[in-house]
Amino acid sequence: MKAAVISTSNSLPQVTEWPVPVPSNNEQILVSVKAVALKHLDKARASGSHYSSQAPEAGGRIVGGDGVCLLPDGRRVYAMGEGMMAELALVDRDRIVPVPQQLDDETAAALPNAVIGAAMALLFKADMQTGDVVLINGATGFTGRVAVQLARHYGAKKVIATGRNETSLQDLLALGADEVLSLDQEEAMLQENLARLNAETPFDVVLDYLWGPSAGLILGCLQGKGAFTRRVRYVSVGAMSGKYIQLSAELLRSTNLALTGSGLGAWTRQQVGLLFSDILPEMFELAAQGKIRVETIPVRLEDLAGLWSLDMPGGRRPVILI
Repeated sequence: MKAAVISTSNSLPQVTEWPVPVPSNNEQILVSVKAVALKHLDKARASGSHYSSQAPEAGGRIVGGDGVCLLPDGRRVYAMGEGMMAELALVDRDRIVPVPQQLDDETAAALPNAVIGAAMALLFKADMQTGDVVLINGATGFTGRVAVQLARHYGAKKVIATGRNETSLQDLLALGADEVLSLDQEEAMLQENLARLNAETPFDVVLDYLWGPSAGLILGCLQGKGAFTRRVRYVSVGAMSGKYIQLSAELLRSTNLALTGSGLGAWTRQQVGLLFSDILPEMFELAAQGKIRVETIPVRLEDLAGLWSLDMPGGRRPVILI
């Protein structure tokens, strides 16, 4: 079979012939793969820079951990497994979700990673409530755009979105954002604008895909002065702008702040179960009805290496069609 394989001797995946995988237990199913989204997580794991990366295997490893595929009985599903960017792959029986007939392969392959990066954070880490004011930091990427739509779907009173891509920022107003704020401005002005927004409609939830300098400014505008403060649930989901920030003890002592993260290892087994039983099926139905919108770029498996190092502008996601 053909597969996209990455090895320690080559930083780019190579499409090559690879042995068909064999199930090692009754929980694995051999499936025919149809579409796999190319995500930042895949690239980070392949390079070894993600905290969940495994040691490189002798001879290389097939890229991709999820996608749209056909079960042996012909049913079309979304599934998680190992080595998904190949003609055939092994998936786990308990990590399969049926795909609605009216939903295309590209959307069904691209949407779940964004749902995981948005819904899991909003529901389980931020404990989002109807009527909350939600700030999404770094909303112009693919997952951030989905997060804006889900915050609105879950009943946010106001959604504020930040980002650098001006075109994508304006698009967010049509996707559910009430106000957008460019990060491409002087630090002092950005800090002033964040403080103004928080004073006008105090933030209940902050969903942060960037971390780094902008996170420090957002947290800084939450600092109290000794009086009672509003409870803010701040959830770190990504670190596109840097892994570290400076966090003062005064901020923590003066603010009713819940600071947490959402990612692999941060959820309970029960929450992951709900992702497959409830959340993803609902999101697929919403997408099939046109109530969640995403933009994808179809790519042939043979063209993968040429796109590996490229960043897609405007919140679009490449999807490898197999």
